[in-house]
Amino acid sequence: MKQQLLLLEDVDGLGRSGDIVTARPGYVRNYLLPKSKAVIAGAGTLRLQAKLQEQRLLKAAADREESERLASELRDIVLEFQVRVDPDNNMYGSVTIADIIEAAAQKNIILTRKNFPHSHYAIKNLGKKTIPLRLKEEVTATLIVEVTSDSASLVESSTEQ
Repeated sequence: MKQQLLLLEDVDGLGRSGDIVTARPGYVRNYLLPKSKAVIAGAGTLRLQAKLQEQRLLKAAADREESERLASELRDIVLEFQVRVDPDNNMYGSVTIADIIEAAAQKNIILTRKNFPHSHYAIKNLGKKTIPLRLKEEVTATLIVEVTSDSASLVESSTEQ
């Protein structure tokens, strides 16, 4: 039998802070209660729910403002990568999410894996790519990544032949 809970924090796939939700007993007993992410909903939790929802609204407004600022910054930025290629312009390896996060950090833009809706994303071809990002509070943005060949790798491969 499912139990009704008041969420104290946002829980992916279940709800946001201040929501009253139902969950299976094992999930409640083994995860939500021990990690203090929820409390059993009762008559006394209504005041707590109102307080949590008010805090969530304030945090949501601040997060939305920050996300919109970040999205506007990302419109003007192109992350450039130079990679080694063979004579047929095939890349050795790929540009991964970790590479993109690191390059963004060098430009003082903080991104995490959660910002990428497709966590398996890897660029394996030369050229410009537009990558969708998911920021906080349902704000979306796009990031432009340009992958070019490293001229040194072309020189090395032509001297080997």
